[in-house]
Amino acid sequence: MRASQFFFNTQKEAPSDAELQSHILMVRAGLIKRLGSGLYSWMPLGLRVMRKVEAIVRDEMDKAGALELLMPAVQPRELWDETGRWAVFGPQMLKITDRHEREFCFGPTHEEVITDIARSEIRSYKQLPLNFYQIQTKFRDEIRPRFGVMRAREFMMKDAYSFHTDFASLEKTYATMYQAYSNVFTRLGLKFRAVKADSGAIGGDGSHEFHVLADSGEDGLAYCENSDYAANVELAEASPATNTRAAPSHALQEVDTPKQTACEDVAKLLNISVEQTVKAIALMAKNADGSEQFYLALLRGDHNLNEVKTAKLAGLSDFRFAREDEIRAHLNCPPGFIGPVGVGENVTIIADKTVANMSDFVCGANKPKFHLSGVNFGRDLPEPSQVADLRNVVEGDVSPDGKGTLSLCRGIEVGHIFQLRTKYSEAMNATYLDENGQTKTMEMGCYGIGVSRIVGAAIEQGCDERGIVFPASMAPFSVVICPIGFDKSEAVKNVAYKLHDELQAAGVDVLLDDRGERPGVMFAEADLMGIPHRLVLGERGLAENVVEYKARSSAEAQSLPLHEIVTYLQKVS
Repeated sequence: MRASQFFFNTQKEAPSDAELQSHILMVRAGLIKRLGSGLYSWMPLGLRVMRKVEAIVRDEMDKAGALELLMPAVQPRELWDETGRWAVFGPQMLKITDRHEREFCFGPTHEEVITDIARSEIRSYKQLPLNFYQIQTKFRDEIRPRFGVMRAREFMMKDAYSFHTDFASLEKTYATMYQAYSNVFTRLGLKFRAVKADSGAIGGDGSHEFHVLADSGEDGLAYCENSDYAANVELAEASPATNTRAAPSHALQEVDTPKQTACEDVAKLLNISVEQTVKAIALMAKNADGSEQFYLALLRGDHNLNEVKTAKLAGLSDFRFAREDEIRAHLNCPPGFIGPVGVGENVTIIADKTVANMSDFVCGANKPKFHLSGVNFGRDLPEPSQVADLRNVVEGDVSPDGKGTLSLCRGIEVGHIFQLRTKYSEAMNATYLDENGQTKTMEMGCYGIGVSRIVGAAIEQGCDERGIVFPASMAPFSVVICPIGFDKSEAVKNVAYKLHDELQAAGVDVLLDDRGERPGVMFAEADLMGIPHRLVLGERGLAENVVEYKARSSAEAQSLPLHEIVTYLQKVS
């Protein structure tokens, strides 16, 4: 490709509304152009990048046995009413009405549409399993679109849906798709982690998220460097350091804490470690009869409540934090001094696993301006009604697989796979006839990749003060030729054209900057756009039959023989 025949719209200044580096650099490099809130045009340079991502995704989906189709972006309300999601999906769904007053939505996802296809076209177990996928535009009306393509309202997504006779078949395809996703992100040259995750609004039993590792990531991840264990912090199992409880060695006593309500302040006053304190978090949840139950969740003083885990406990699916008046009514004490000792039968105690193994701990006394020290289960208060994993993991926790300790990092979610089971097939009556002629409900899987989001995530992971550092597989061009004095030297011009044609014939994705720009401009724009390899041609070098070569990720340039450059770039690009 010759630069004079392409379109570049690079900018020197960062957009005023940009917060992330990926947003700043994508606009400055001319990959995208803002149309409206959360809406972006993919300019020619950016589209080249996204098409390369699509090609790898499509290749791995085909290899995994998935069949590509394309479903309408606009979907009728009736399908969503069948699953009950028209009312519950929320304001993210953009709802529209046609000239006949019929209601539609601009599809945020396609479970209903694909299930309608399956129930209409699949009749026999002999047709299963089947796995369909598409690469298509989605729309979700984000309340606050931000971060450029990372949280846009309109985005490109690959979504796949599989149908099965039984769960064993679903598990097999799920494993195949897990490997296909791993292949995709490996081929894209990204540092990533697959983590166990919560299924959220999509539903189903099991799910894994795929995260590109980046400090700017919205999601917290926990992983073990000595094993394959990894999970979103929402689900990562927090294992206690010990599974035994030491015998009591201190007497129970009240301690005066006139102004200290936080565990850190109490520990400082008593000259103890905050790890010896226990905090009580008051919760309310509805019983089956509609009445409300008061709970005290006990956590070690330096730990934080994990609301996702807590909501998965029996009876706490709709829990909320108790109000001050409710705390006073049940414990006769203001917040800041509450604890589990001496509470009534109307209070249910749930202890985190770590707390259940503590002895001689400090907690609130249920008395204003006082705490208790030397508190022990079994002696000073009953054993907890329930022991559960209630907390977020912290750096250094024991890995649940016993193969080391946990580390924490940030990640950008770019893929998510689900075992939907029969959530949608039951609601929409997607059935088949088994080998005995009996009607059975199909099992389903769902597999999504944020194609456009990958581009932003890759830039968050790979950038520097000069611009984007793309992996070779995603870069808009693999090589840029920067001829110095292109408009003044016939020798430079002729060699530039010849080298461009030779690289192109050798299958190298090459850009010839034939605009006659100054070296500084050419170099700066090539670095900004993230082109992995740069060749500089000049009369002095050509007189010695050498070319200056520099990799985008290297600090120094080197001289290479002109006659070897094509072979060299075939190997490294």
